[in-house]
Amino acid sequence: MPKRIYLFDTTLRDGEQTPGVSLNVHEKLQIAKQLEQLGVDVIEAGFPIASNGDFEAVMEIARNVREVTVAALARATKKDIDRAWEALKYAVKPRLHTFIATSDLHMEYKLKMAPEEVIQSAAEMVAYAKTLCPEVEFSPEDASRTSPQFLFRVLEAVIDAGADVVNIADTVGYMAPGEFGKLIRDIRENVPNIHKAILSVHCHNDLGMAVANSLAAVENGAEQVECTINGLGERAGNAALEEIVMALRTRHDVYNTNTGIHTEKLYRTSKMVSYLTGVHVQPNKAIIGANAFAHESGIHQHGMLSHRQTYEIMTPESVGLKQNHIVLGKHSGRHAFEERLREMGYSSLTANEVTNIFAKFKDLADKKKFVMDDDIETLVSQETSKVSEAYTLEHFQITSGSGMLATSTVRIRHKDRVIEEAACGDGPVDATFKAIDRAVNMRITLEDYYIKAATGGRDALGQVTTKISVGSMVFVGHGASTDIIEASARAYVNAVNNMVYRLDMNVDQTQKAALLAGSCNFFGEGVGLNWGLE
Repeated sequence: MPKRIYLFDTTLRDGEQTPGVSLNVHEKLQIAKQLEQLGVDVIEAGFPIASNGDFEAVMEIARNVREVTVAALARATKKDIDRAWEALKYAVKPRLHTFIATSDLHMEYKLKMAPEEVIQSAAEMVAYAKTLCPEVEFSPEDASRTSPQFLFRVLEAVIDAGADVVNIADTVGYMAPGEFGKLIRDIRENVPNIHKAILSVHCHNDLGMAVANSLAAVENGAEQVECTINGLGERAGNAALEEIVMALRTRHDVYNTNTGIHTEKLYRTSKMVSYLTGVHVQPNKAIIGANAFAHESGIHQHGMLSHRQTYEIMTPESVGLKQNHIVLGKHSGRHAFEERLREMGYSSLTANEVTNIFAKFKDLADKKKFVMDDDIETLVSQETSKVSEAYTLEHFQITSGSGMLATSTVRIRHKDRVIEEAACGDGPVDATFKAIDRAVNMRITLEDYYIKAATGGRDALGQVTTKISVGSMVFVGHGASTDIIEASARAYVNAVNNMVYRLDMNVDQTQKAALLAGSCNFFGEGVGLNWGLE
């Protein structure tokens, strides 16, 4: 009988630690609901002690995600564990995940604790967590560089203390598959009570071996794999969920396992995470990259025409890339549009969301001959990820050309007030961004600007992603239009609105003023700090 492998998704915790990624509560909940539909077994919703935002996100996910286990991370201290449980207690299936470092390097230089103190602390905190939460997971941080004999002792102690899951972390992506597989096998053979707990692994990708290490662990007895969508995470990231799942499925003859993942939802989940985080997937990414099922070589194309399996070991449909030949355009009705949404997997949209998306579809169809699935995905993402708008772009006008200085005029609405500003810049986009800065009266740093066409053709819908920073915080914005300057302006305003939403949700007024000190009121009297969402 195939062995069941549990998928522990940490996109919302470790994945959000990707440099430049900052998700608000609404976005985290949206991803969590999609992960629930995807069929993951556990969603690690955040690290509640880290910030008010993380606490609120874990609490909202615990309240709204009912079909899968919701986990929260905590260091091996009562303060962390109490905070995590306060957020988790609303979950139908809560799991408290606590950790402490166990390698000599970490114990000496980071913890400044003796090995016996670490064992005692780990066991005591697992026992304490167990008094609060029915399910407890323990991770020895930097387990892959921990003395095996000491690691065995730590695992035995925490299982005796009540740990239901023990998670072996290759925290810095140090191990090779052969030795990581041996470590898992050695744990199975040398920890006498290991049969009382689920054995899990958490692999980082610093040497590009996170997925290979995870699969080696499965071959040697691991029952749970911790991973993220698109391989997001600290530094080089984590093991990619979609790669692990499809490797287990495609090579069932090797691994003889199954998972609860609905693989046809992988592509949509990947697209959602990429859109909301602003981290774009490289074209040659396995499973869900744009080129994953593309064939350019003449030899490959000939083979594909003869038999698909000559050069495809899995089908595009198996990961959610469906081929559809029905063309939608300006004459398409709402019924056909709703049917396409259902075919694309958007069955949970509200009636109001469908109405808004259909209206945008009609506007787009007036501007281009055919509306493609990628265009529709963009419209859906815009509608479902939007937050309350402190600022609305009502109008913009550009003067630009070779040999002349670009000038932009914008009209921004803030509550009942309309602000018009103009600015010059190094090109029309730069001028527009500077004019928006003046209108919202903030000094904003543009960290990243990314533009792509949703589909081919001169009339393609342009998608723009902007990343802005104020102080030490980074915020992502999105915009789409057949006019790329308009898409850029809307993406920039969207990033500002995301900043307002995030700060109003997570930071008190005193902290907000301190964070934005030096970032506001530099154009004289203006909106400045008075942009709260009443």
